[in-house]
Amino acid sequence: MIYIGCHLSVTNGYEAMGKTMSRFGGNTFAWFTRNPRGGKTKAVDPADVRALRAHLEREQFGPLVAHGSYTMNLCSAKEETRANGLDMLRQDLARMELLPGNLYNFHPGSHTGQGVEKGIAQIADALNCVLTPQMHTTVLLETMVGKGSEIGGTFEELREIMDRVEFSEKVGVCFDTCHTWDAGYDLVSDPDGVLAHFDEVIGLAKLKAVHFNDSKNACGARKDRHEKLGQGCIGMEAMKRIALHPVFQGLPFILETPNEDEGYIREIHTVLEWQDRV
Repeated sequence: MIYIGCHLSVTNGYEAMGKTMSRFGGNTFAWFTRNPRGGKTKAVDPADVRALRAHLEREQFGPLVAHGSYTMNLCSAKEETRANGLDMLRQDLARMELLPGNLYNFHPGSHTGQGVEKGIAQIADALNCVLTPQMHTTVLLETMVGKGSEIGGTFEELREIMDRVEFSEKVGVCFDTCHTWDAGYDLVSDPDGVLAHFDEVIGLAKLKAVHFNDSKNACGARKDRHEKLGQGCIGMEAMKRIALHPVFQGLPFILETPNEDEGYIREIHTVLEWQDRV
Protein backbone atom coordinates (compact mmCIF):
# COMPACT_ATOMS: atom_id res chain seq x y z
CA MET A 1 0.00 0.00 0.00
CA ILE A 2 1.32 3.43 -0.97
CA TYR A 3 0.18 6.58 0.83
CA ILE A 4 1.05 9.56 -1.36
CA GLY A 5 0.52 13.29 -1.04
CA CYS A 6 2.33 16.62 -0.92
CA HIS A 7 2.80 19.68 1.28
CA LEU A 8 -0.32 21.78 1.74
CA SER A 9 -0.93 25.19 3.29
CA VAL A 10 -2.77 25.27 6.61
CA THR A 11 -3.96 28.83 5.93
CA ASN A 12 -7.56 27.76 5.25
CA GLY A 13 -7.67 25.30 8.12
CA TYR A 14 -7.05 21.66 8.87
CA GLU A 15 -10.21 20.15 7.37
CA ALA A 16 -9.57 22.12 4.17
CA MET A 17 -6.19 20.39 3.80
CA GLY A 18 -7.83 16.97 3.97
CA LYS A 19 -10.45 17.92 1.40
CA THR A 20 -7.80 19.41 -0.88
CA MET A 21 -5.74 16.23 -0.78
CA SER A 22 -8.81 14.12 -1.54
CA ARG A 23 -9.42 16.35 -4.56
CA PHE A 24 -5.79 15.83 -5.60
CA GLY A 25 -6.31 12.06 -5.41
CA GLY A 26 -3.88 11.52 -2.53
CA ASN A 27 -4.27 9.82 0.83
CA THR A 28 -1.75 11.60 3.06
CA PHE A 29 -0.20 15.06 3.22
CA ALA A 30 2.29 17.27 5.02
CA TRP A 31 2.06 20.81 6.32
CA PHE A 32 4.27 23.27 8.16
CA THR A 33 3.24 23.72 11.77
CA ARG A 34 4.25 27.38 11.53
CA ASN A 35 5.78 29.78 9.02
CA PRO A 36 8.64 27.68 7.59
CA ARG A 37 10.99 30.67 7.31
CA GLY A 38 9.90 32.86 10.20
CA GLY A 39 8.73 30.58 12.95
CA LYS A 40 5.34 32.28 13.39
CA THR A 41 2.21 30.28 14.16
CA LYS A 42 -1.47 30.89 14.83
CA ALA A 43 -4.09 29.42 17.13
CA VAL A 44 -5.60 26.04 16.25
CA ASP A 45 -9.37 25.55 16.26
CA PRO A 46 -10.03 22.18 17.96
CA ALA A 47 -13.33 21.82 16.07
CA ASP A 48 -11.48 22.21 12.77
CA VAL A 49 -9.01 19.51 13.80
CA ARG A 50 -11.88 17.19 14.80
CA ALA A 51 -13.41 17.72 11.36
CA LEU A 52 -10.10 16.76 9.74
CA ARG A 53 -9.84 13.63 11.88
CA ALA A 54 -13.32 12.57 10.73
CA HIS A 55 -12.31 13.16 7.09
CA LEU A 56 -9.10 11.14 7.49
CA GLU A 57 -10.98 8.19 8.93
CA ARG A 58 -13.74 8.36 6.34
CA GLU A 59 -11.31 8.55 3.40
CA GLN A 60 -8.86 6.01 4.89
CA PHE A 61 -5.82 8.31 4.88
CA GLY A 62 -2.43 7.11 5.99
CA PRO A 63 -0.31 8.87 8.64
CA LEU A 64 0.21 12.61 8.19
CA VAL A 65 3.64 14.24 8.33
CA ALA A 66 3.82 17.68 9.94
CA HIS A 67 7.05 19.62 9.31
CA GLY A 68 8.86 21.86 11.77
CA SER A 69 10.07 25.31 10.78
CA TYR A 70 13.36 25.63 8.90
CA THR A 71 14.38 28.27 11.45
CA MET A 72 14.24 25.77 14.31
CA ASN A 73 17.89 24.97 15.05
CA LEU A 74 18.37 22.91 18.19
CA CYS A 75 22.17 22.89 17.91
CA SER A 76 23.08 26.46 17.02
CA ALA A 77 26.13 27.95 18.70
CA LYS A 78 23.81 30.76 19.84
CA GLU A 79 22.04 29.91 23.08
CA GLU A 80 19.06 32.14 22.23
CA THR A 81 18.54 30.35 18.92
CA ARG A 82 18.62 26.97 20.65
CA ALA A 83 16.14 28.18 23.28
CA ASN A 84 13.78 29.51 20.62
CA GLY A 85 14.06 26.22 18.76
CA LEU A 86 13.23 24.24 21.88
CA ASP A 87 10.20 26.46 22.49
CA MET A 88 9.01 25.87 18.89
CA LEU A 89 9.45 22.13 19.30
CA ARG A 90 7.57 22.03 22.59
CA GLN A 91 4.65 24.08 21.19
CA ASP A 92 4.48 22.05 17.97
CA LEU A 93 4.37 18.72 19.77
CA ALA A 94 1.62 19.98 22.07
CA ARG A 95 -0.45 20.89 19.00
CA MET A 96 0.25 17.51 17.41
CA GLU A 97 -1.57 15.84 20.31
CA LEU A 98 -4.79 17.16 18.72
CA LEU A 99 -3.97 14.75 15.84
CA PRO A 100 -2.79 11.68 17.75
CA GLY A 101 -0.90 8.94 15.98
CA ASN A 102 0.74 11.10 13.33
CA LEU A 103 4.31 12.15 12.55
CA TYR A 104 6.33 15.31 13.17
CA ASN A 105 9.42 15.77 11.00
CA PHE A 106 12.25 18.28 11.38
CA HIS A 107 15.73 19.01 10.08
CA PRO A 108 18.16 18.03 12.84
CA GLY A 109 20.02 21.36 12.60
CA SER A 110 23.41 22.95 11.93
CA HIS A 111 26.10 23.04 14.58
CA THR A 112 27.39 26.41 13.24
CA GLY A 113 31.01 25.70 14.07
CA GLN A 114 30.66 23.87 17.39
CA GLY A 115 31.44 20.49 15.87
CA VAL A 116 29.30 17.47 15.02
CA GLU A 117 29.54 15.77 18.41
CA LYS A 118 28.42 18.82 20.35
CA GLY A 119 25.61 19.44 17.87
CA ILE A 120 24.40 15.85 18.19
CA ALA A 121 24.42 16.12 21.99
CA GLN A 122 22.40 19.37 21.89
CA ILE A 123 19.76 17.90 19.54
CA ALA A 124 19.38 14.86 21.79
CA ASP A 125 19.20 17.06 24.89
CA ALA A 126 16.37 19.07 23.31
CA LEU A 127 14.45 15.91 22.47
CA ASN A 128 14.93 14.65 26.00
CA CYS A 129 13.36 17.88 27.27
CA VAL A 130 10.12 17.38 25.32
CA LEU A 131 9.53 13.67 24.69
CA THR A 132 7.33 11.78 27.15
CA PRO A 133 6.00 8.22 27.29
CA GLN A 134 2.45 9.57 27.10
CA MET A 135 2.76 11.49 23.81
CA HIS A 136 1.00 10.12 20.72
CA THR A 137 3.32 11.63 18.09
CA THR A 138 6.43 10.08 16.58
CA VAL A 139 9.20 12.64 15.99
CA LEU A 140 11.23 12.12 12.82
CA LEU A 141 14.80 13.13 12.10
CA GLU A 142 15.16 13.86 8.39
CA THR A 143 18.04 12.52 6.31
CA MET A 144 20.03 15.55 5.14
CA VAL A 145 22.63 16.29 2.44
CA GLY A 146 25.34 17.21 4.97
CA LYS A 147 26.25 20.59 3.50
CA GLY A 148 28.25 23.01 5.64
CA SER A 149 27.74 22.34 9.34
CA GLU A 150 24.45 20.52 8.76
CA ILE A 151 23.91 17.40 10.89
CA GLY A 152 22.19 14.31 9.49
CA GLY A 153 24.12 13.84 6.27
CA THR A 154 25.03 10.29 7.31
CA PHE A 155 22.93 7.52 8.82
CA GLU A 156 25.54 7.27 11.57
CA GLU A 157 24.88 10.83 12.73
CA LEU A 158 21.15 10.16 12.99
CA ARG A 159 21.88 6.98 14.92
CA GLU A 160 24.07 8.89 17.37
CA ILE A 161 21.24 11.30 18.11
CA MET A 162 18.76 8.47 18.63
CA ASP A 163 21.13 6.59 20.90
CA ARG A 164 21.16 9.57 23.28
CA VAL A 165 17.35 9.94 23.43
CA GLU A 166 15.76 8.44 26.55
CA PHE A 167 12.38 7.63 25.00
CA SER A 168 13.84 6.37 21.75
CA GLU A 169 10.59 4.62 20.81
CA LYS A 170 9.16 8.09 20.12
CA VAL A 171 11.82 8.85 17.46
CA GLY A 172 12.12 7.68 13.85
CA VAL A 173 13.51 8.77 10.49
CA CYS A 174 12.06 10.52 7.44
CA PHE A 175 13.99 9.28 4.39
CA ASP A 176 14.35 12.13 1.90
CA THR A 177 15.32 10.63 -1.46
CA CYS A 178 16.89 13.83 -2.81
CA HIS A 179 18.83 14.49 0.39
CA THR A 180 20.01 10.89 0.73
CA TRP A 181 21.17 10.85 -2.91
CA ASP A 182 22.89 14.23 -2.59
CA ALA A 183 24.61 12.98 0.59
CA GLY A 184 26.28 10.25 -1.48
CA TYR A 185 24.00 7.23 -1.11
CA ASP A 186 23.51 5.72 -4.58
CA LEU A 187 19.78 5.06 -4.90
CA VAL A 188 20.10 4.43 -8.64
CA SER A 189 22.79 1.76 -8.87
CA ASP A 190 22.47 0.19 -5.43
CA PRO A 191 19.18 0.96 -3.64
CA ASP A 192 19.24 -2.40 -1.85
CA GLY A 193 22.74 -1.69 -0.60
CA VAL A 194 21.68 1.73 0.70
CA LEU A 195 18.71 0.25 2.52
CA ALA A 196 20.81 -2.60 3.92
CA HIS A 197 23.24 -0.02 5.29
CA PHE A 198 20.33 1.97 6.76
CA ASP A 199 19.08 -1.22 8.41
CA GLU A 200 22.53 -2.02 9.79
CA VAL A 201 23.09 1.47 11.22
CA ILE A 202 19.60 2.63 12.23
CA GLY A 203 17.18 -0.26 11.70
CA LEU A 204 14.32 -0.41 9.22
CA ALA A 205 11.80 -0.32 12.07
CA LYS A 206 12.78 3.33 12.52
CA LEU A 207 11.88 4.21 8.91
CA LYS A 208 8.53 6.03 9.25
CA ALA A 209 8.09 8.36 6.23
CA VAL A 210 9.55 9.30 2.85
CA HIS A 211 10.09 12.71 1.25
CA PHE A 212 9.80 11.61 -2.37
CA ASN A 213 11.88 13.91 -4.55
CA ASP A 214 14.13 13.69 -7.58
CA SER A 215 17.37 15.72 -7.49
CA LYS A 216 18.92 18.31 -9.77
CA ASN A 217 22.37 17.14 -8.64
CA ALA A 218 24.73 14.23 -9.14
CA CYS A 219 25.06 11.70 -6.32
CA GLY A 220 27.18 13.14 -3.51
CA ALA A 221 26.88 16.77 -4.62
CA ARG A 222 25.64 17.89 -1.16
CA LYS A 223 23.61 20.75 -2.66
CA ASP A 224 19.93 19.95 -1.80
CA ARG A 225 18.03 21.00 -4.93
CA HIS A 226 14.83 19.05 -5.45
CA GLU A 227 13.49 18.20 -8.91
CA LYS A 228 10.22 16.89 -10.33
CA LEU A 229 9.89 13.12 -10.56
CA GLY A 230 11.80 11.75 -13.53
CA GLN A 231 13.36 15.08 -14.47
CA GLY A 232 16.44 14.86 -12.28
CA CYS A 233 19.57 12.80 -11.77
CA ILE A 234 17.80 10.00 -9.90
CA GLY A 235 15.36 9.48 -12.78
CA MET A 236 11.89 7.98 -13.12
CA GLU A 237 12.88 4.31 -13.17
CA ALA A 238 14.82 4.59 -9.94
CA MET A 239 12.02 6.64 -8.33
CA LYS A 240 9.56 3.91 -9.32
CA ARG A 241 11.78 1.19 -7.84
CA ILE A 242 11.96 3.13 -4.59
CA ALA A 243 8.19 3.66 -4.43
CA LEU A 244 7.51 -0.04 -4.99
CA HIS A 245 10.32 -1.36 -2.79
CA PRO A 246 8.96 -3.64 -0.04
CA VAL A 247 10.81 -1.68 2.64
CA PHE A 248 8.71 1.43 1.96
CA GLN A 249 5.27 -0.15 1.71
CA GLY A 250 2.70 1.33 4.06
CA LEU A 251 4.74 4.49 4.70
CA PRO A 252 3.53 8.00 3.82
CA PHE A 253 5.28 9.41 0.73
CA ILE A 254 5.38 13.22 0.66
CA LEU A 255 6.21 15.02 -2.58
CA GLU A 256 8.38 18.12 -2.15
CA THR A 257 9.02 18.56 -5.86
CA PRO A 258 8.99 22.08 -7.43
CA ASN A 259 5.37 21.97 -8.63
CA GLU A 260 2.11 23.85 -8.66
CA ASP A 261 -1.14 22.03 -7.83
CA GLU A 262 -1.56 20.44 -11.27
CA GLY A 263 1.97 19.10 -11.18
CA TYR A 264 1.39 17.48 -7.80
CA ILE A 265 -1.86 15.95 -9.02
CA ARG A 266 -0.01 14.40 -11.98
CA GLU A 267 2.75 13.03 -9.75
CA ILE A 268 0.29 11.61 -7.24
CA HIS A 269 -1.58 9.80 -10.01
CA THR A 270 1.70 8.56 -11.51
CA VAL A 271 2.76 6.95 -8.23
CA LEU A 272 -0.67 5.39 -7.68
CA GLU A 273 -0.60 3.99 -11.22
CA TRP A 274 2.73 2.30 -10.44
CA GLN A 275 1.05 0.59 -7.52
CA ASP A 276 -2.01 -0.44 -9.55
CA ARG A 277 0.17 -2.08 -12.20
CA VAL A 278 2.07 -4.32 -9.78
